[in-house]
Order: sequence, then structure tokens, then C-alpha cells
Amino acid sequence: MDVFSSYNLIIEVSAIIIISFLFLSISRKTNIPSVLLLIILGLGLQYAIKYSESKLIDFRPILEILGIIGLIMIVLEAALELELKKESIMPIVKSLVVALIGLVGSAALAAWILYDFIPEMTWQSAWIYATPLSILSSAIIIPSVNGLNKEKREFHVYESTFSDILGIMMFYFLTAQLDPAESSGVIGFAGNFVLTVVISLVASYAIILIFQRIKSNVKLFLLIAVLLLLYAVGKQLHLSSLIIILIFGLVIANMKLFFKGKLSKFLHYEKAHKIYHELHTITAETAFVVRTFFFVVFGITIVVSSLFNYEVALISSLIMLSIYALRFVILRIFVGPDIFPQVFVAPRGLITVLLFYAIPAQVIIPEFEAGILLFIIIGTSLIMTGGMIFEKNRSNKALKQANKNAVGTGSWTAPKLED
Repeated sequence: MDVFSSYNLIIEVSAIIIISFLFLSISRKTNIPSVLLLIILGLGLQYAIKYSESKLIDFRPILEILGIIGLIMIVLEAALELELKKESIMPIVKSLVVALIGLVGSAALAAWILYDFIPEMTWQSAWIYATPLSILSSAIIIPSVNGLNKEKREFHVYESTFSDILGIMMFYFLTAQLDPAESSGVIGFAGNFVLTVVISLVASYAIILIFQRIKSNVKLFLLIAVLLLLYAVGKQLHLSSLIIILIFGLVIANMKLFFKGKLSKFLHYEKAHKIYHELHTITAETAFVVRTFFFVVFGITIVVSSLFNYEVALISSLIMLSIYALRFVILRIFVGPDIFPQVFVAPRGLITVLLFYAIPAQVIIPEFEAGILLFIIIGTSLIMTGGMIFEKNRSNKALKQANKNAVGTGSWTAPKLED
């Protein structure tokens, strides 16, 4: 039976979306990341395809396209939820600092481990391989922290989003150093960043002002197409394209803040807010679908046997140990004593896979086992699951104790006044 025939594909795609929705419900009740369940589903499909004796197609190009679109949708979804207020400044700055130190520190430690254990690794290639392994996965974190209180939830949304953006910028900065003709150094990199921010702000204002005047009801996918176009063109021009998506999301989510003074005259707030509301919905739906198929396809491409390699397990375990040891120290310094379950929330995922496949050919090390990538993704997801379950049980226990020791109530009678 050909599992890739037209009608079979329709059945399979529909079934995967339905199962993914069920995984979301399971995730809310058990705190097991739905992404982990999707990878397991992909593994099951891999064996089903082999059993059916169908020819296994090359999923890598599909994985790359799904990863790019998924990344854009996830960052846009996160940006649309960020409300910029005076009281948000410190949490945002704190999250940015934690994300930056965590990224660079984790990459340095992972690079040292890879350089030490894989003889063929140079320092340059070790840093390039280590960077994807050091980026937090907002694709896993954002859907998984809904059960936490507002302060912790916002911290994770900010931190994972910043980690995505900074990690991608760091990866392409490192790969640019391979070609002296393309390398512009730190100053050029900073100039590139500033230029991207300026272009992002101009594009964001222009998109909002133009789209609020479009009367057609069919315009949201047009808007998404414009954003995808800006991202792709930005990448071709070596700009930090993800910043374009982030800034657009922040501008449309905080229009009253960005359209002040004379600019407020050009904004039709009700029309623009309607676009924001509808975009928020369609972005969340699209991110869900793309994330679903990315991790299912990733599961199909996994070579399970690599997980049982002793060297893979050793290197992966050391990298994970360095991740959580460093994370504990950073959170203890910048967040304070209440760092649970935040210390466990450090999964790797979509961007790790996406950047791994983007490693330039001239630094690819054949001796590097792809199982390390898989081991760390699954391991960090399981550790996060354990941390979230621990936090849920701790909260339930505290709630039961509070209910058990509830303050009693009684009637009160006003004293009588004597003549």
C-alpha cells in the first residue's frame, strides 16, 4: 500500500492534526510537553512507513521549510502577547540578560565538551555546533508554561523569545566568520542590528497604516505573506530577520504606545485593533499546525539506534549537566531564591534542529553523531516535564493545606448602648 497516495495523505494529515489536538489536552493534564508526544508519534509513523514497504522520501527540505515558517509564527504569536508597560521594563531587561548569559555561557561550555571529546572538532566548528544546542525552544516552552503564575509565565515567554532571536543572530555571526569576504566583524554586526531595527519599525508602521484601509475581508493571509516576504528578503540581505517579526508584533500589540502625538491622527484604532485580534487568532492556529508537522516529520527522520551509543550518551549528559548547572547559578543571581520550576524549563527543540541543518558544509564534522541532538532534545524535554509536574504537585499540596487551615467565620452582634 502506498501511504503517500493523494487520499491517504489527506487522511494522514487530518489524523495527525486531530491527534495533535488531543496531545494538547493530555499535555495540560499531565504537563508532558505535546512536542514530545509528537516526536513519539513521528517515530511510530517511521516504523509504519517501513512496515508498509513504501519508499521513504527525503523529509529534510520539508523539515527546513516547516521550521522557518514555524519559527516566524511562534515568535509572532509570542510578540502579540507582550504588553509593553512601565512595570514590564524590569522583567523584560532581566529576561534579556538571563537569555544572553545563558546562551553564551551554555555555548562556551558545550563547545569545550565537543572540542574535548571529538578529536576532529576545531574551536570554530565546536562553537558553531554548540550554538544550536544552547538555544531555548519557545516552541516547547510557550505552550507548556500556561499553568504557572503570571510573573513566571511572562519570564519564560520573554526569555525563550530572546533566546531564539539572540541564538539565531549568534549562529549566523559565527558562520559569517568562515568567509572573510562576508564577515563584517562586531562593528558591522552591530550596524546590521541597528539597520534591521530601523527597517522593522518603518515596515511595521507602513503595514498597519496600509492594512487598516483595506476593506476586503480576505487580508490576513495577505498580511502573513507580507511578513514571510520581509523575513525571506531580510535573510537574503543578511539582516536579522526575526527582529522584523518581533518588532511588528510588538508594534501592533501596543499601538497606543507607538502611535502617539501626530501619528495618532493616522491610526484608525478600532480597525487596526480588529486586525490585531484576528491576526492573533490565525497566528496561534497556524503556529499549532506548523509546530505539529515539524515535530512529527522530525520524529520520522530520527535514527533511534544513535541514542544507545555510549559516547552519544556521555557527551549529551555532560552538555545537559552544564546547561542546568549554569542555569541554576544565573537564575539564583538574577531571579532570587524562587527558581523552581524555572531552572528545569530549558528544553531544546525547533531552532536547534533548524540551525543544525544550516551548518555550512565546510565545518561539518562526519564524526559528530546526530544522536547527540536528539538525546538533548528529548532529555531536556523530560527534565522540564519532571519540573512542571513537581511544581503542579507542590501547588496542589499548598492549596489543599490552605483549604484545610481555612480561617473560620462567625456572626457578630453590635453591642447594645445603655441609656
